[in-house]
Amino acid sequence: MGKVIDFRTDPSRYRHWRVEYDGPIATLFMDVDENGGLFDGYQLKLNSYDLGVDIELADIVQRMRFEHPEVGAVVLRSGKENVFCAGANIRMLGMAEHADKVNFCKFTNETRNTYEAAGSESGQTYIAAIKGSCAGGGYELALACDHIILADDSASNVALPEVPLLAVLPGTGGLTRVTDKRKVRRDLADVFCSVEEGVKGARALDWNLVDELVPNSRFDATVAARAAEFAARRTRPAAGQGIALTPLSREMETDGDLHYPHVDVCVDRGARVASITLNGPDAEAPSDLAALHAAGSDTWMLAAARELDDALLHLRFNELELGVIVFKSQGDPARLLAHEAFLLAQQDDWLAREILLYWKRVLKRVDMTSRSLVALIEPGSCFAGTLAELAFAADRSYMAEGAFDGDNRPIASITLSPANFGPYPMGNDLTRLQTRFLGNADAVSAAQARIGEALEAEEAANELGLVTFALDDIDWEDEIRVFLEERASFSPDAMTGMEANLRFAGPETMETRIFGRLTAWQNWIFQRPNAVGENGALKRYGTGRRGEFDRRRV
Repeated sequence: MGKVIDFRTDPSRYRHWRVEYDGPIATLFMDVDENGGLFDGYQLKLNSYDLGVDIELADIVQRMRFEHPEVGAVVLRSGKENVFCAGANIRMLGMAEHADKVNFCKFTNETRNTYEAAGSESGQTYIAAIKGSCAGGGYELALACDHIILADDSASNVALPEVPLLAVLPGTGGLTRVTDKRKVRRDLADVFCSVEEGVKGARALDWNLVDELVPNSRFDATVAARAAEFAARRTRPAAGQGIALTPLSREMETDGDLHYPHVDVCVDRGARVASITLNGPDAEAPSDLAALHAAGSDTWMLAAARELDDALLHLRFNELELGVIVFKSQGDPARLLAHEAFLLAQQDDWLAREILLYWKRVLKRVDMTSRSLVALIEPGSCFAGTLAELAFAADRSYMAEGAFDGDNRPIASITLSPANFGPYPMGNDLTRLQTRFLGNADAVSAAQARIGEALEAEEAANELGLVTFALDDIDWEDEIRVFLEERASFSPDAMTGMEANLRFAGPETMETRIFGRLTAWQNWIFQRPNAVGENGALKRYGTGRRGEFDRRRV
């Protein structure tokens, strides 16, 4: 394993962003250190970004929700003159391995989705204030905002030049947000995405590529007025003092195993399997809101979500040859459900709601992880409510049936809760159970009628269809071993394609289009010589020579 990419950061370590807080308004300045690339071999000129820049942005967006709940509007603007953002760094992309490019795009998409949803979910509206050139991924940063203000001058423009310049696609949702979110007419979108120089001034406003066009003389005043207006619109109950997201405690062993207070990751490189075990809460649920706020980021529901999130990102970027992720759990289901029930009952409180919303995002991260996912529901397991969602997110699940010889832990069970029927929708806007039982509302209703029951294997597998297979102690080890060996033997490419297609049954949304359609095409294009071959456009960018294309359409 090469350089380990660490997703843990905090404001004291930021190199590329700074935030100024003024009551309900925060201003987020993108001021990229061109010598602060995550890897050697390129400079981040013109506010271009790499994964390291986006790791900081993801941390800022997360902290904005938890540490600054008083914020109602966030203004995103450049800290440099004459440029907003030049997008993803082209030299970095040209150097990167295929998997690194794809994983980078996926992470940036997830980050954009997080602040895009912050307005409707958390009352934090993002406003892009564009002065200077705003190209490619820079415009995609703006597209994920709720409102875009463009300076009306000769230097300020918006552009998605990836197709004509680089022979790739806008990789962070640009094509989809232009049509689906901003409702740009598709023929005009075709023109926009085909011109290198982009669009500026009145045309950008007429085509709905921006929301406001403002002269430089009134630009700062308009941005301030709009931020105050959006902050005043906030309808959520007034938030109290934020909580500190304290540094994650993580130990990494030389063999790659990870240990957090509530999550353990065991790596088996020979089998190409990583096992993630979530340990249920040791302490009782908070007695009241004061106790929840006092516990802050140490409360189990938030701590476990943060640890799982970090573990998933670590496996995605640093353990590319581990093709299977096994989810396990241990603990007291009743105690976990008490923690969850407390939050569900207190959603008028900003912190309780934010913790549930964080779980929603982490579970979506699970859905989007291109590894084979399997849940093993063993004796003593804690697949209840929120953690049961991991079993429903898995491509397959295996449940231990009855008592196992020599094992004195409680018989394996699944316990459903209200959390399985609404708070954690997938990208298709359905719950995981609705997706599992697509078109079969009776099956969902039958499961919902059993909320609160500890369902053992016969009920969970045969009556309700909540798990794939139930196995007794005679067959358990052999069946699991054969499955894991078989899964690891298949083509990783075929598995990624099959799993991504099967996981997102049902209606298409902007989010599923971004991940399932746009990302899939970009994945393919990133392997084609027209883009990444020695004479491809991405490789030749900046040399003064155009790419040479294989003209055959596929």
